[in-house]
Amino acid sequence: MKTKHVLLCLVLFLTSNMVFGQTKQDSLAIKQAALDYIESQHKPNPKQMDGALHPRMVKRTFWKDKATGKDYVRETTTESMVLLAESYNKNGDKFPSSPKKEVILLDVSERTASVKLIADEWIDYMHIVKLNGTWKIINVLWQYKDTKQH
Repeated sequence: MKTKHVLLCLVLFLTSNMVFGQTKQDSLAIKQAALDYIESQHKPNPKQMDGALHPRMVKRTFWKDKATGKDYVRETTTESMVLLAESYNKNGDKFPSSPKKEVILLDVSERTASVKLIADEWIDYMHIVKLNGTWKIINVLWQYKDTKQH
């Protein structure tokens, strides 16, 4: 009886993963969205950034007001990120010659994913959503590795 119970649980687990799990193609597309986000800043490419982001993406971080010493939350939109990708590294001096870009898939479901991007001085946590067959970044929460930079 115990063996049947274990076998039944195993079959249900495997079946649920087959129905709701991500494909290898999804995993690659999720990773590519995160890479497009950072690589579009390495070599200025606003189209690449725009392609990675959902139009309603919001990027947030904590910041410290220098005058009051109080923390607050700063927000950036898709439009601002596309402009950033166009201008931030125009002179090629904002990143090392071999920039770090490590993408870690934290959780992936059929249409949603949580990703951690470690890139040089930053850590970005991203929520990525699959809409109309395409994975797009919809939320980003980031910080400097050295939080004193905020």
